[in-house]
Amino acid sequence: MLNVLNGGRISIAAISVGLAQDAFDKALRHSGERVQFGGPIRQFESVQFKLADMLTETEAARLLVQKACLLKDAGETYIKEAAMAKVFASETATRNANRAMQILGGTGYMRPAEVERLIRDAKILEIGEGTSEIQRLVIARQLFKEEGENK
Repeated sequence: MLNVLNGGRISIAAISVGLAQDAFDKALRHSGERVQFGGPIRQFESVQFKLADMLTETEAARLLVQKACLLKDAGETYIKEAAMAKVFASETATRNANRAMQILGGTGYMRPAEVERLIRDAKILEIGEGTSEIQRLVIARQLFKEEGENK
């Protein structure tokens, strides 16, 4: 049963990476198309910083998911890694959806932009297969368990 739960955490993390990537892609595209003060809004540092953070966190989440998958495929223990991937990726998805909404502004609230949907979907990813608080508890318990084994 625990293996199913841990595998599910990896799945939620992978879905979260996809959502985070989609939010980034929408924000990046919009930042090149939306013109303010004579140029695309991607010329502004505040937009550039949001995009840089979105890309960095998405890549970090992707790597955490890949590590958990590698351990699972190798038949090794991956409880901590699955929880780390799930909590970071799902929270990244939420942050990216919110940042995309900031970059798109009022357009982000409109259904055709699909950013409002990303915000709703991201929040459920933080809850499914165990909340972020539960994931942190799992990570800490595994850390302490590993620490005890090394003494």
